[in-house]
Amino acid sequence: MDVPEIIICVDCGQKAHRITQAPEDGWEVGDFVAYRCSGCFDRWDLVVEDSDLDESRGESRFDFRQWLSDREDEKSS
Repeated sequence: MDVPEIIICVDCGQKAHRITQAPEDGWEVGDFVAYRCSGCFDRWDLVVEDSDLDESRGESRFDFRQWLSDREDEKSS
């Protein structure tokens, strides 16, 4: 499983770089991945899930904005 080196910060729109080293055996579902934004310096801790991998292309398809929206919906419930 491939975890992106850079994601976009939903707070400021700048690049957030991965600060977690890749495990020796590769990423697995349930692993935590931390990112630090280069603009606002926020830290984002994400969990690798099955749905983050597009099996047909072998690429990550994690939608961070959707994930954040889902979290906000859960908090308001």
